[in-house]
Amino acid sequence: MDPRVTEAAADVLGTGVNSVESRPGGSINHAWRLTLEDGSSVFLKGRAGAEKAEFEMEAAGLAWLAAADALPLPEVLGTVGGPMPGLLLEWIEPGGRLDAAGEETFGRGLASIHRHGADGYGRLPDDAPALELHVGPVGLGTCFDEDPERGFGPCYGQRIEGLAARALDRGAIDRDQMAAIGSVCARIEHLAGPAEPPARTHGDLWSGNVLVAADGVPWLIDPAAHGAHRELDLAMLWLFGAPSDRFMAAYKEEFPLEPEYRQRIDLWQIQPLLIHAILFGGPYGTAAARAAAVYS
Repeated sequence: MDPRVTEAAADVLGTGVNSVESRPGGSINHAWRLTLEDGSSVFLKGRAGAEKAEFEMEAAGLAWLAAADALPLPEVLGTVGGPMPGLLLEWIEPGGRLDAAGEETFGRGLASIHRHGADGYGRLPDDAPALELHVGPVGLGTCFDEDPERGFGPCYGQRIEGLAARALDRGAIDRDQMAAIGSVCARIEHLAGPAEPPARTHGDLWSGNVLVAADGVPWLIDPAAHGAHRELDLAMLWLFGAPSDRFMAAYKEEFPLEPEYRQRIDLWQIQPLLIHAILFGGPYGTAAARAAAVYS
């Protein structure tokens, strides 16, 4: 690590950093465990070339989700700028396994966060530093709609249309695939299902963003938090795995779902698949077009 980054972290924390250990940081950012002078640890994630506002937005999202008081989220200790902007968080000892009780806790807790609601579709967390939501370096555009009767469809259609245009520019999808996604956007108010009040969503809730601590407690990390349809979070959990039956039963007991919600999973997965196509290319663009084709 660049010593200037360690110095910046020490300035924010108000104490010296004795050692730095590289940790898994996902596919976008790097991550470290910092051991401080008093022997305690903190977590630092960051990326050279990133904007500090990206991490300030994540910090605001963590606080916004934590305000529901339903699932634990790491405490924000500060953000750093300089040669590698990043985010300093409470250290959570990893290594646990989500048992049956943990799955039920996760299901009920996520439902409670969703029920806590938002002031509109596209609403960003309190103290958000910018108007545009990002997943890593990928901006999702701006859309704010206070009318719950319109549902999330119009905002979502605007969002995936913009993402598809970027994926096309990068060669991650072709024009036929773009047309398939465009067809979904044209019919989005019908496809998005019955309107619901805006939910307080994590926004990037794939299984890797559920950290199971050493004691088996599920924590939410790395949000792109905003007001959206709650099915967006659930669809993300199906993208690289599948939520358990026990999780789903606990969720629905706390906050019942529309009977046909499973029919919209592919619809909500178009967004993360396009984000992956923009970032990583490969088969993700084809997968996004395949998800759109379900609704042809």
